[in-house]
Amino acid sequence: MIDVRPLQRALGVNADGAPGRVTWTALFHKCGAKIDRAEELALAAHVHFPRYGLLDAPLRLPHFMAQLSHESGGFRYMEEIWGPTAAQKRYEGRKDLGNTAPGDGSRFRGRGPIQITGRANYRYFGRLIGIDIERHPEIAAVPSIGLHLALEYWSSRDLNELADLDECEAITRAINGGLNGFSDRKARLGQMKEWML
Repeated sequence: MIDVRPLQRALGVNADGAPGRVTWTALFHKCGAKIDRAEELALAAHVHFPRYGLLDAPLRLPHFMAQLSHESGGFRYMEEIWGPTAAQKRYEGRKDLGNTAPGDGSRFRGRGPIQITGRANYRYFGRLIGIDIERHPEIAAVPSIGLHLALEYWSSRDLNELADLDECEAITRAINGGLNGFSDRKARLGQMKEWML
C-alpha cells in the first residue's frame, strides 16, 4: 500500500498512515464536495479504493481523483446539467451509447462523479455492481453508487496501468473520448500530486 501520510498531512488529519473515512472525507471535501457528500463518497472510497488497486501504486489515486474532480466540477455535480445543449441533443439516437428509444439521451445523461453516459453503459456497469441502473437511471447520481460505477469504469479501461505510466492524456481520452478540459485535468492532477506524493 502507498504511504498516505503526505496526503493526511496535506489534509490536516491524523497522519497515521492508515487511510479511513476521515482521510477520504477530508480529501473529497478539499476537492470541493460539501461535507455531507464528502462523507458519503468517503464511505464508498473506504470500501472500494483498496479493492480496485488505487492504493497499490503512488500515481493511481492522484490520476483517479483528478479526472473525477474535473468531470464532477469538484464533486459538486452528480448529474449532468441539462439544457439540453446542442451537444446533449446529439445523445439522442446514438446507437454507440445504446440510446435507441426516444428520450434515452436525457434519461441516460451523465451521472456520478465520472459522468457515466448512455443506456449501454448504464446497463453494463450497473450489472457489474449488481444494481439495475438501466431501469432506475437516477440512482447513478447517488454519490456512493456513482463512485462504485466510476471505479468499475476505471477498471474496465485498465486505467491503473496508464496511471502507473503517468499518462494523463491517454486517461483523459479513455474517459472523455477526446481531450475536453485537458488543461484543467492536468492542473487538478498537479494539485493531487502535491498533496499525495
